[in-house]
Amino acid sequence: MDGNTKRLTINTTRLQSRIEQLSQIGKIGETGVCRLALSKEDRAGVELVRSWMDEAGLKTRLDHFGNLIGRMQGAYEDAPVLMIGSHIDSQPYGGRFDGVIGVLGGLEVIQTMREQGVVPQQPIELVAFCDEEGCRFQKGLFGSWGMIGRIDPEDLERTDKNGISRRQALHEFGCDPACLEESCYAEGSIGAYLELHIEQGPILDNDEEPVGIVTAISGPLWWTVEMTGFAGHAGSVPMYMRKDALLGAAKVITALNELAKLDASAPTVGTVGHLQVFPDSRNIIPERVRFTVDLRDIDLERRNAREQALREVIELAAMEGGLTYTITEDTNSVPRYCAEWIKQILRDQSKEMGLTPPELMSGPFHDALALSYACDYAMIFVRCKDGISHNPQEYSSYEDIALGTELLYRTAVQIACREYQ
Repeated sequence: MDGNTKRLTINTTRLQSRIEQLSQIGKIGETGVCRLALSKEDRAGVELVRSWMDEAGLKTRLDHFGNLIGRMQGAYEDAPVLMIGSHIDSQPYGGRFDGVIGVLGGLEVIQTMREQGVVPQQPIELVAFCDEEGCRFQKGLFGSWGMIGRIDPEDLERTDKNGISRRQALHEFGCDPACLEESCYAEGSIGAYLELHIEQGPILDNDEEPVGIVTAISGPLWWTVEMTGFAGHAGSVPMYMRKDALLGAAKVITALNELAKLDASAPTVGTVGHLQVFPDSRNIIPERVRFTVDLRDIDLERRNAREQALREVIELAAMEGGLTYTITEDTNSVPRYCAEWIKQILRDQSKEMGLTPPELMSGPFHDALALSYACDYAMIFVRCKDGISHNPQEYSSYEDIALGTELLYRTAVQIACREYQ
């Protein structure tokens, strides 16, 4: 451990032990994790984290969105809560730290407060949000959007690859989708939100900095595109007569990649990460292809321009191939900026810790994106090796995680112990 780590208030051994214990649930290979939202593995993870919340003296509940919530009482129980959180669900081929350090780091913050005799003026709630990742039902931030009353009714009818709807999965998880309104927070009841997360990018690692202060989260645009042609025998239909939906999709996928790279200095990114082909046979011309589009940028004007160009590409590919198409917008958020007053607290507390964290934007979205529509928010990033994430090779050192958690602790104390009026 370095000098900074030795001066920490939090219990680094406890934090590391909990991260390692949780990583055993849904473990794949030596270092990977598959803990899909609302799965049996997710439920086992929730129960383990809940037992630690109970151990820390928090009042716990599982709401109808599948969010696990632990509450620490404040001197003024009617004050808006300080919320700390992240998620414990993972990608199907994920790592041990994504989301997890925000939940278990947040738990360490609150447990340390109790052990240090810190009495917050406002209640503090720790949340392990349900389905941040969005990989199972192809739309993320379900629990955090739901908590603030911003989900669409059709979100409950989304199905996974096995045909199980989110509604059914919630029932099996122990929630009641008919009672979702009971789990929504009233406007103004959340005072501020803090989230600790691995960076999932290479900037901190390249700069050899253990932690960073987030300035903003780029605006994600998620589509589901379906292109439809006509199936036929792959050996007998002449090339000029074909209506090949996969060929049309391929043109769009290639164009998205090129559009995202138009400005090499810009943080624009575009990805197609999910694709389904029907009838899915090697000797049948593909009749229908459904695929996702993920387009993100911190500059909304630039993102809008790329979106319009992509729509034109889809129209042209359909016309050239004799195809029809639909575009369904799953997620559309503008860039969301962190609160300056909380960033200043982070700067001040970092200085006291002997740190000079760089300030950087987040390309990936987080539960903080949803909470930003309900309250002021801020995020702390922790360095991850080579910027690798959504991969079993994802790695953040426990020394760096401890520093990020200590910064989270000091910032939470500063916010929660302000005089309440």
